Amino acid sequence: MTFSLPKHVIILFFFLTGSAWAQKGPNVTGLVHDPTGSVVEFATVALHRASDSTVLKTEFSDAAGTYRFPSVPAGQYFVSASQVGFARSQTNAFTVSTSNESLPVIQLKSSSATQLKEVTVQARKPMFEREADRIVVNVDGSPLSAGATSLEILSRSPGITVDQNDNLALRGKQGVLVLIDGKRVPMTGSELADMLRSLPANSVEKIELITNPPAKYDAAGSAGIIAIKLKKDGRQGTNGSLTTSYGYGRYGKFTSGINLNHRHKKTNLFGSYNYNDRNVFTQLILHRDFYQNGQFAGSSDQENQGKTHYKTHTYRAGIDYSVSKRTMAGIVVNGMALDAKASIPNVTKTYDAENQLQSSYTSANNRGLRIPNLAGNVNIKHSFDSTGKRELSADFDLAHYETHRLQNLATTFIVPAISPTILAGDLSGALDITSFKADYVHALPNKGRLEGGIKFSQVHSDNNVLFTNIIDSQSVVDTGKSNHFRYDENINAAYINLNQTFNKLTVQLGFRGEQTTAKGQQVIGNAGFSRNYFQLFPSIFLKQPLSKNHDMSLSLSRRIDRPTYNQLNPFRAYIDATTYFTGNPALFPQLSYNVELTHTFKQKFITSVSYSRTDQPIIDVVQPAPDGNRQAVSTFQNLTRSDYYGLTLTVPAQPANWWTMDNNLVAYYQQFVGNLAGTSLNTGIPAYSINTANTFTLGNGWTADVTGNYRSRQLYGFLDIRPLGQLNIGLQKTMLNKKGTLKVNVTDIFYTSPLHATSEYDNYKESFNQRQDTRVATASFTYRFGNDTLAPTRRRTGGAEEEKRRAGGA
Repeated sequence: MTFSLPKHVIILFFFLTGSAWAQKGPNVTGLVHDPTGSVVEFATVALHRASDSTVLKTEFSDAAGTYRFPSVPAGQYFVSASQVGFARSQTNAFTVSTSNESLPVIQLKSSSATQLKEVTVQARKPMFEREADRIVVNVDGSPLSAGATSLEILSRSPGITVDQNDNLALRGKQGVLVLIDGKRVPMTGSELADMLRSLPANSVEKIELITNPPAKYDAAGSAGIIAIKLKKDGRQGTNGSLTTSYGYGRYGKFTSGINLNHRHKKTNLFGSYNYNDRNVFTQLILHRDFYQNGQFAGSSDQENQGKTHYKTHTYRAGIDYSVSKRTMAGIVVNGMALDAKASIPNVTKTYDAENQLQSSYTSANNRGLRIPNLAGNVNIKHSFDSTGKRELSADFDLAHYETHRLQNLATTFIVPAISPTILAGDLSGALDITSFKADYVHALPNKGRLEGGIKFSQVHSDNNVLFTNIIDSQSVVDTGKSNHFRYDENINAAYINLNQTFNKLTVQLGFRGEQTTAKGQQVIGNAGFSRNYFQLFPSIFLKQPLSKNHDMSLSLSRRIDRPTYNQLNPFRAYIDATTYFTGNPALFPQLSYNVELTHTFKQKFITSVSYSRTDQPIIDVVQPAPDGNRQAVSTFQNLTRSDYYGLTLTVPAQPANWWTMDNNLVAYYQQFVGNLAGTSLNTGIPAYSINTANTFTLGNGWTADVTGNYRSRQLYGFLDIRPLGQLNIGLQKTMLNKKGTLKVNVTDIFYTSPLHATSEYDNYKESFNQRQDTRVATASFTYRFGNDTLAPTRRRTGGAEEEKRRAGGA
């Protein structure tokens, strides 16, 4: 496969690259000392915005008493430091422009010294933080995280939407890359959603939404990256936390978990375990119209309503060890065991062209799902000098994922009165991933920076599907539905990132190359495909301060979204008697070109204008089944192209000292062009989404959050989605000497998030209403134990992120 950039992108790209290379912002550094002048290790150091004292970032001083805040945007700030046994101290206000800022030593005082009086410092991090290239969602501090899942937290985040098939979109675009602790989640669509439903929000520290990632990341994720960071205690000694919660909507939902950490000298041991027991209500009402040669041929009505019971065990354990002052090594093992059972009865009636009853039947769809997953990572990081100007890190990953689906679809016919049927399915799959990556960082003169790396990954997927029909107690293998599919893929990648500063202009330029070899084989029918292609993915980021209050930045990138392994898998999974899901081995990767221009005013008010062009976009469609019988198939298809024009506004406000507000507007126009099921598509409409988050400091340890979101009508391919939204409220109280936290919340108070949509082709029309268990009241309690001496944490990423994300299907 080859590619060519549009001419206007080529001209713009090389015009900009002629300027320079640079980093995204200067660093702020300093030292923390005690009253005797000795260094203070592990002090909590916070960077505050000078205008309103809001905490923007938090770091810890190292063994030399040094702290560092990287890539700080231009503006006015002050830094505060605290440690057990000392009173909080702070620097004077200072201005960051284009050069690194080295601050005077922060001298901590004894605990009886005078406290800060002239400034009221917010102790709790804001719900949303804005950085140069991302939005940070601080999950842990919000009362709305009580009893919630990671998927629910994501669905309430700025610019994030989740559609009726559980596909994630960022600012209206699908093709999102999801990372957990730097590792790609091995699933997409409904399987990714099940994984995120199984990951309690109480185990998550923060979520980062990155719209235009640099070349260091895998080239996947045309819409951007969702990076989830799990909690990891940084205190010395043995520490941990216990959390339990119970929520009730239509059914009950219980979550409990424990986090443990033991840090002593050169060794840090950590682990966590979470148990999730949730019952989820779903309702789907469908109406379908069928046409032949432009004439109405009949219709059908059906209702699915049932309950799914999820039981999930997630666990994580690891060790970090300081081999020397410059070398760190670690091992991490994590896994998940999900067990879900669903009972979804269905009632269906079909009508002929004269609207006369043609058939009537009921179906009982009993489904079971087991997903045992296990992954391991070995990592090492080495600094070649004491300044950290040259660093090498490496990761080796092994992962094994299994999926076991059992299905029993029993159909009883009322009209006409014929014998009942049972369709039994056994869908089993295994996925093995091996990956290695290495990254090197080298500081250059004049604040320059060189980054480079390599990555090798190997994936083997084996899926076996067996369907049997049971009629009059006789079991017969259904060869038309059974299948066996194998898939092998190898991706070799390398990247280079160059940064340099010239006057006030900063630029980052990156190139990433990926060689892909893939082979798929259907054992039944002996059909398959083989692909071998190389792709180059350039990216550029520029930032120019215009004045004290105004900054401009520009980013360009080219990205790819390969089909997930299950999207290629042609196995069938029946949703009800008239609808089934199947993969599409004929899918091609989608390629996108992305441009974004951003203006920042007073470091708070952000306006972004973006454009992206996607070739062969992969979309989720429901269309008439090729075998007729008024069945519909849910599958994936490539369209010809899509064009996206977006406007994003970020407007924070502080109406009062006790009230902070974060408002986010995403307005966009997305046009799709293609041809499916004999229907030409060339359409799009303006759409927008609004997200507001309010935090109230009520005193006596009480805080409250009120969030709301609204999505206008939107078109996505052939799907026309009506407006929806929700309002959520939460309360939080700290107690027991700040070791305990009580949280209560109610989500979707007015139950305004049910989905209403239509899908229309030349020979088929479908409208549906979908409801889920979104209005839930929850209470949770967290207790933290251990000492309060903090130690610096280190990053932990892995190498198999891209392959793990694509391990899942729809």
